[in-house]
Amino acid sequence: MDIRVQEAPFDYGAETARFTDTCAGVGAVVTFCGIVRNDGGAMDAMEIEHYPGMTERALTQIAEEAGQRWSLEGCLILHRYGRMAPGEKIMMVATASRHRADAFAGADFLMDYLKSRAPFWKKEFSGDGAAWVAAKDEDEAALGRWG
Repeated sequence: MDIRVQEAPFDYGAETARFTDTCAGVGAVVTFCGIVRNDGGAMDAMEIEHYPGMTERALTQIAEEAGQRWSLEGCLILHRYGRMAPGEKIMMVATASRHRADAFAGADFLMDYLKSRAPFWKKEFSGDGAAWVAAKDEDEAALGRWG
């Protein structure tokens, strides 16, 4: 299990290769990368805040839960904080298992958790000022399917 919360950008391809290289004997690796999107076209930047220590503990707990629910041989959660422009990578998740179903389910579970429960706070900046990003009902609903 590899849990990292960092300010610096990351190389998605290099992180995927490194993760895959550490998971010998698996039959499947699933990755996902989240990118800062600019839905309305007016956002200049997004800033993500977190509480060091608390965030890593919460991400470790959810990664451990994913490992208990599915036969995961490896798990990576990498999440950035700080100021980011549209198009920059925010985070990535990678899971590895002997079979693809567990790898896909584990990654999907982690993504739903990260969208709705992980202790990160997002603020969007535009020419009109700054606003905190509110939780979305559809993200809460997605998390509900995991029981």
